Amino acid sequence: MQKVLIAGVSGAIGSHMARELLKRDPRVRLFGLCRQPEKLPEDLAHSPRMTLLAWDAAAPDAASAVAAELATRLPAEEGLDAVVYAAGVLHGGGMFPEKRVEELEADALSHALQVNASGFALLVSALLPWLQHRQFKRVMAISAKVGSITDNRFGGWYAYRSSKAALNMLVKTLSVELPRRSGPLACVAVHPGTTRSPLSEPFSRSLAQLQVHTASETAAHLVTLMNGLEERHNGCFLSWDGSELPW
Repeated sequence: MQKVLIAGVSGAIGSHMARELLKRDPRVRLFGLCRQPEKLPEDLAHSPRMTLLAWDAAAPDAASAVAAELATRLPAEEGLDAVVYAAGVLHGGGMFPEKRVEELEADALSHALQVNASGFALLVSALLPWLQHRQFKRVMAISAKVGSITDNRFGGWYAYRSSKAALNMLVKTLSVELPRRSGPLACVAVHPGTTRSPLSEPFSRSLAQLQVHTASETAAHLVTLMNGLEERHNGCFLSWDGSELPW
C-alpha cells in the first residue's frame, strides 16, 4: 500500500491531487494536513482511505504537533512513500502581490516565508522518522516559476517571489542531506503551471494571455510527474511537464 502525505490538502491543487491519487490507485492511503479539516470537500473528508490531521503552516509548533498525532495513526516504522507540500499563500487578509518595493510590508513578507517556505522544512524535519525506510521516497514541494532568481525579468511580487525562492533553496539543501540520512529518494521543487484557482482568481485578466490549466488538469500532471520521479531527479527544480527550470 502506497502511503502519501499531502500538506495543504484543502487547497485547489492539494485536494485535486488527493482525488487523482485515490482515483488512480485503489491501494493508496492518504494523510491530509490542513488548517481547517472540517472545510474539506465531503468526498475527501469521508473517504475511508483519507486520514485528516489539523495543521497550520504558520504556527511555530505545528510540525511537531502533527508528527505526534500522525504517530497515533501510522507508526513511523511503516513509513511514508511520498510527501507533497501543497500549502501556499499569495494574497488574502490584507496581503496582495506588490508592484513596487514601497508596498512591501514586514508582516506580509514574514507570513509568506512562514507558509511558503519554513513550514515545508519544519514539516520534513518532523517527518524524518517516516522517511528512513529503505524503499525509494518522493518529497515534492509545490513551488512557482516566479521563485526562479534566474528567470526574474519583471520584478514585483516581492514577498511571494522571495518566499518561493527560499522554498527552492530549502529543497536544494534537503536534497543534499536527506539521501545521507534516509536512503534513496528524490526531493524536488515543482512549478505546477498556471492553474485556475482561488489563488489566481484576482489575476484573471492577465491569465487570458497564458496557458491556464484547471486544478484537475494540474493535479493529473503533478501525480504523473511524482510517480515518474527517480533518484536522478533529486535536487531538481521541475516544471509540471517534467522539464527542468533554472534556479
